[in-house]
Amino acid sequence: MSETKYIPTIGLEIHAELKTATKMFCDCKNNPDEKEPNKNVCPICMGHPGTLPVINHEAVKQVIRVGLSVGGKIADYTEWDRKNYFYPDIPKGYQISQYKYPLVSGGKISISLGDVELTRIHLEEDTGTSIHDRGDFSLVNYNRAGVPLMELVTEPVIHSAKQAGDFARELQLLLRYLGASDANMEKGEMRVEANISVAPEGSKKFGTKVEVKNLNSFKVAEKAIEYEIERMTELLSIGRGDEIVQETRGWDENKQKTFSQRKKESSDDYRYFPDPDLPKIKISEIAEFNSENLEKTLPELPWQKRKTFLELGLKADQADFLVSNSNFSKFFDGVRQAFKDSGQELKEDVEKVKVAANYITSDVVSIFRENVAVLENISIKNIVDIVSMLAENKISSRGAKDILAELSTTSGEVEHIANEKGLLQQSDEGALTETVRKIISANQKVVEEYKTGKEASLQFLIGQGMKETRGSANPKILADLFKKEIK
Repeated sequence: MSETKYIPTIGLEIHAELKTATKMFCDCKNNPDEKEPNKNVCPICMGHPGTLPVINHEAVKQVIRVGLSVGGKIADYTEWDRKNYFYPDIPKGYQISQYKYPLVSGGKISISLGDVELTRIHLEEDTGTSIHDRGDFSLVNYNRAGVPLMELVTEPVIHSAKQAGDFARELQLLLRYLGASDANMEKGEMRVEANISVAPEGSKKFGTKVEVKNLNSFKVAEKAIEYEIERMTELLSIGRGDEIVQETRGWDENKQKTFSQRKKESSDDYRYFPDPDLPKIKISEIAEFNSENLEKTLPELPWQKRKTFLELGLKADQADFLVSNSNFSKFFDGVRQAFKDSGQELKEDVEKVKVAANYITSDVVSIFRENVAVLENISIKNIVDIVSMLAENKISSRGAKDILAELSTTSGEVEHIANEKGLLQQSDEGALTETVRKIISANQKVVEEYKTGKEASLQFLIGQGMKETRGSANPKILADLFKKEIK
């Protein structure tokens, strides 16, 4: 009898604090870096009686832009609801959220492991922050309470921890490209919750769903999902599936396992009802929410930029690195534009694209790790000149690396540095012949090995030639000269 195979199904709920000047329903400052507790609070975000909230239009616009980016349907009508539950970090005793009428429905984000369809994207206010490190009592900081919070819910179409992690990373990139959120997980600006179930392969029903909350990094999210899949699969395999209950679980970093927190609430437990203090919104009647106009403000999106880089001939890991690192991406785009402006169409010159990408994603990045000011010292023109001189065989690959190292500490012209440091590539056969004869004379054993068919011996001789000329010799000409002289 074959062993039953169990298939995991995962849906994600991801919250992201929006990058607005003020909170969602009041004029308090939205500042995630504020260190003084309870400084950015007012009677409105603290829920004092008689206060009236006012909708932050910038937050609404940001969510619509996210919806347009993922191909979602933008609502024409929306309203806010009160989600009622008591917790010390919710000063009102309820959270203003959206229930029946979210701003965005549907859409998808494509990643390497497949399309991830979205259920909805809605807007709400964030809670405060509870601090539990004071022994027998806790403190609450309400600076975050009332900050605009976007919640994105996926369909249950994810089937592995890696797919979930890749999706969350791509969403973070999207939010950053749009300028909608910095989405720093270590600051709590983006939080991932995973709904996980496991069922026998071929089953038409999902298994019992477990939600794991407060996952504060992509790595932790992946670990928690993997742990839950293993835990539930093991219980089903040994016939104890009834021990899987619908509940909310947390992640214990020290024990590297999830733990039960509380039984899962349903939507009825929150007693949703429309907020009586906030107006209903007819999106089409508000000019600044016009989808056509907002669509024009969208930048090149992460998946579009990645496709552009791959079409230019970059390797997948290079494209991923540039898409994920805006400073280097802009730098590379500047190099591409500079070639184009100089009359050289980079798109049609695959080799120059590859060379520029190689040096930026390896040497320049390596130098940057040691000296973060490198992008100020090494200019776009420097890279263009280095790539051009390489293409013209004026400098070698070793020479290019030495020039970059020199540029990391001082500004200057590439050709001047190459001249000053003796890095211009020697292509004069007459000048190199003497060097070749000298190396042959000093390495007769290697020469004899080459004559017997050992090709590696030739590479050794070329290496000696490059060493003798301090990397300035043209290796192709050296190879030809060694063959000629030995023959």
